[in-house]
Amino acid sequence: MNKTNAMRLLDAQKIEYTTTVYDIAGEFHSADEAAALIGAPVEQVYKTLVVLRESPAPRAKPLLVMVASHREVDLRLLAKSIGEKKLRMATKKEAEQLTGAQIGAISPLAQLNKGFEILLDQTALNLETIHVSGGARGVDIQLRVQDLVRVTHAKPVEATTGANPSARFSFA
Repeated sequence: MNKTNAMRLLDAQKIEYTTTVYDIAGEFHSADEAAALIGAPVEQVYKTLVVLRESPAPRAKPLLVMVASHREVDLRLLAKSIGEKKLRMATKKEAEQLTGAQIGAISPLAQLNKGFEILLDQTALNLETIHVSGGARGVDIQLRVQDLVRVTHAKPVEATTGANPSARFSFA
């Protein structure tokens, strides 16, 4: 398998990680399904969502928000956590245009220095290791949470309150 930009970044920073490649021929649609495919607990598999600010500030950075696969973003809570009035989920098209990656392949590790503010749901701080996208569909990277925070400069935030059926998003 060829190295992704996310892997090259970790290699350059001498950060230990484990890569798992899984079959996406069956076309999965959620991070929960990715967790099942790699055999990891859903609490450790984090999806990266693109969230947009609805503020009038022209230079307001889009957000990359990492949340556990089994949890849902609470946009009101997240907005309050970062001092914004209103946020919205990017559409699939917007997310792919902004990141240059397909849904399911958006990795915070591959989006550094690309104009995003990177946020991590604070529930991750209770974990030793975390799984994130490796920057290609069907590629998972497991690394220590503290290494992910250090290399991405991710800001821990309150982004979830658990299951919220009215705000269900299945981006992986």
